[in-house]
Amino acid sequence: MTPEAALAALRAEIEPGRAAQMVAYHKQSREVLGVGNEILNTLSREWRQGMTLDERVDLASALWASDIFEARITAAKLLTQARIAADGPVWALLQSWVPEFDSWAIADQAASAISKRLQADPERLDVVEGWTSSDHMWTRRAALVCTLPWAKLANPKPADLVARERVLAWAAGYVPDRNWFIQKSIGWWLRDLSKHDAARTRAFLDTHGDDMKAFARKEAAKYLT
Repeated sequence: MTPEAALAALRAEIEPGRAAQMVAYHKQSREVLGVGNEILNTLSREWRQGMTLDERVDLASALWASDIFEARITAAKLLTQARIAADGPVWALLQSWVPEFDSWAIADQAASAISKRLQADPERLDVVEGWTSSDHMWTRRAALVCTLPWAKLANPKPADLVARERVLAWAAGYVPDRNWFIQKSIGWWLRDLSKHDAARTRAFLDTHGDDMKAFARKEAAKYLT
């Protein structure tokens, strides 16, 4: 699958009139084709199954470089996989994208791919910790979004609990940041954590809740009784 063929396949799935709606919803200045997410899922799955890892990395890199909305989403989907042997090139490519994040849909899809690589090698959290002090808001936000798996663990092992506390410390450091997307990421992390460790979520809110924006505090407490 060449980049040209992949883009042609995406263009073949354009739904008339959808692009304008997507531009407005996702607040995009880049080209938006107007292709639904289900189609992107289907295409990326088919391409993954028929390509080597090196071919997937090359295609994902080219699709990202096209700066087309759906192409960037698909690029991330191509690399979203739990088990990847010798995943160094994938991890390197995903890291290179982070400074270019500029919208939640693209950033969150890429963060999903990143989260798989972090679960495969939790020592990579050392890299992610560096993101928390970035001047780039989307990079800071990505540190919480890509570590969501540690909020969702029902039966965390001791090492998982250490990682969880590490991320919660990042979240606590974010509390004074009034940016909506940063506050949203704090609320999102705590909301998911509350389903498995309500006590720890309450403890965070007891300490930091008054300093969070009201909507983020409400999001974090959504499932607390």
